[in-house]
Amino acid sequence: MRKIFAGKSTNKTFLGMFALMSATSVLLNSCNFKNDVNETTYSQENPPAKPAPVMDDESVDPDKRVIYLTFDDGPNQGTENLLKILNKRNVSATAFLVGKHAYGSTKQKNDLELLKKNPLIELANHSFTHAHNKYTDFYKNADAVVRDFDIAKDSLKLYDKIARTPGRNIWRLNNINVTDLKSTTAAADGLKKAGYKVIGWDLEWRPSQRMTLKGSHEAMLKKVDSIFLNDLEKTSRHLVFLTHDQYLRDTDSINELDLFIEKLQKSNKFVFRKISQYPKINEVLN
Repeated sequence: MRKIFAGKSTNKTFLGMFALMSATSVLLNSCNFKNDVNETTYSQENPPAKPAPVMDDESVDPDKRVIYLTFDDGPNQGTENLLKILNKRNVSATAFLVGKHAYGSTKQKNDLELLKKNPLIELANHSFTHAHNKYTDFYKNADAVVRDFDIAKDSLKLYDKIARTPGRNIWRLNNINVTDLKSTTAAADGLKKAGYKVIGWDLEWRPSQRMTLKGSHEAMLKKVDSIFLNDLEKTSRHLVFLTHDQYLRDTDSINELDLFIEKLQKSNKFVFRKISQYPKINEVLN
């Protein structure tokens, strides 16, 4: 009997190809957008955040799959809404922070403090400048890339050296080496040499032209299902999910992410972890 993890899958091959295309796509303008959507505060009453349980591989039911919710470019518009969703659902997540955003405005500074205080959230490095959204130029100078991450690490006090590259889906762990564009190889290798554990993603929830979440939670659940069914995740049984908290500025996007997490939970097929619990991520880099 075929296993269905997130929802009914009617075309395994097609969905697998679709999920792979979504997971490896590059968002080239994630920070460079017009503020044409009014920020909406998630108004439902929520319980206070509780520390999520720490689990090792042995404690995970072999019939379940692990999802790592990750959110890039914070602190940014939508950060507060993201935290309210996570508190409501009591699920762990990782925020990949941009250093300069932490000092962009009083609200961003306050949102950074909210992130730091929330036990459900783990903070990781997404560079200081986000390449100024000029990715081709940024990755030409490998040493400058490492310096940019070092500045973010020091200014944000992110000492575990887990990182995600801006605008690129790159992996540099002892057991995973993936580069989406050849021109970024030297920079990626330089980060690994400097001790950074570089994490990409398996599935991305991309934005609409208005920089809100594109598509429905049902569509994303089918993509999750397809990735696991077709073994498209980088590490078997472990899926790294990416979106951006700045997409959570309108009621529809907020509700769609909330429903996505709720239905994953109710399926009883998944557990959620912070990215520092990803398999073998804490091995000393060779």
